[in-house]
Amino acid sequence: MDVATDQVASARPKFNCPACGAEANWNPGKQALICPFCGTESPAQLQTAAGGTAIVEHDLAIALRSIPDTARGWKTATISVRCQSCQAITVFDAQQIGKRCDFCGSTALVPYEEVKEPFRPESLLPLKISESQARDLIRAWYGRQWLAPNAFRLKAITDTVKGVYLPYWTFDAQADARWTAESGTYYYVREGGKNVRKVQWRPAAGELAHAFDDDLVCASVGVDASRLRRIEPFPTSSLVPFDAGYLSGWIVERYQIDLVAAAQRSRQQMLNTLRELCGKEVPGDTYRNLSVDATFTGQTFKHILAPIWLLTYVYGARSYQVVVNGVTGAMSGSRPWSWIKVSLVVLAALILFLIFVYLDNS
Repeated sequence: MDVATDQVASARPKFNCPACGAEANWNPGKQALICPFCGTESPAQLQTAAGGTAIVEHDLAIALRSIPDTARGWKTATISVRCQSCQAITVFDAQQIGKRCDFCGSTALVPYEEVKEPFRPESLLPLKISESQARDLIRAWYGRQWLAPNAFRLKAITDTVKGVYLPYWTFDAQADARWTAESGTYYYVREGGKNVRKVQWRPAAGELAHAFDDDLVCASVGVDASRLRRIEPFPTSSLVPFDAGYLSGWIVERYQIDLVAAAQRSRQQMLNTLRELCGKEVPGDTYRNLSVDATFTGQTFKHILAPIWLLTYVYGARSYQVVVNGVTGAMSGSRPWSWIKVSLVVLAALILFLIFVYLDNS
């Protein structure tokens, strides 16, 4: 893996509270910059989607052709950022463009113009779910895990929840697909005194058109991908132009999956969707040997930031994650199992099954 030359930059000036001069942070509950010390709302005007402001879609084919080989893939790098509050220098790794100063705690965001990747986030979804709301959702989720160990529920009180802006790629495309398959129709015959189901197979073919809008590919590798898929989609129709004020006080990750790899993932996701759609088009009761031939046109993309609440905890020897969509509140989590409880449930199900069989034969 190539190692890029370190950069040295001054952090973006913070959003000062007009009353006490402390740093104002983006408050998802009030949808404004609020001072965490005196509660004063900052008069700073952040960019919104109003006023005819357009969120730009970029041509995917042109972008892929223009990326030089030296810019493909992730380059490990660090950026030394001088804090605007205490002037201390904090070293950022290549996975973040925002965190708190290691010395004074002030938010230190890499200035937008210092992000040197081929693509920078041009739009984002402001965080709307507050920390208290996220904690309520997680506590309720803990309470529903009745097959987890009893001590597991205590984690809801002690664990740390952090807000993170994750990098995402979105892809649009118009797909035209032709499909062929064998369509099966059920029929029944009497064999040995019983009705036996058979299938009559016939050739079938068709075509369909489908428009993909903002197919999402997360560009972070730090959060379990299956968990993220369960809290998607993000309401990309609510995107606003990039404004550092929305990120004030929050962790911001840089993309670790580049456009080339993300485009490949998106194409596979689209093909999987087309296959499901084509399968629904096959007449009859079932099908087999489905073959789909698809062409894609009008392919565009965006690079955006989307907020989540993330809880990572260790129980026993394993690490688990709980993820909350920072806009919609959808959530997904992993947890340990109590094998005693699981065994009791299996045993109870087996007893019920045996009782049912006994009653059915009596």
